[in-house]
Amino acid sequence: MVDVSQHELVPDHTVLDDAALEDVLQEYNIKKTDLPKIKRKDPALPDDAAIGDVVKITRDSRTTDEAVVYRLVVE
Repeated sequence: MVDVSQHELVPDHTVLDDAALEDVLQEYNIKKTDLPKIKRKDPALPDDAAIGDVVKITRDSRTTDEAVVYRLVVE
């Protein structure tokens, strides 16, 4: 079977550690549950992503070179 997460068109997905997560939540003045959601079954997620983790998704962008978004992993 093909590993979709390694495809060149899939943006980088990185699980945030607690310190990085706290920085993000403080920067945006939000709670973890306020973040947009991503399902655990999404094939682009790294294998170590668990329900309740926050994933940093880094995409290429024509206007800003790099766009970063955060998603909360849900069931």
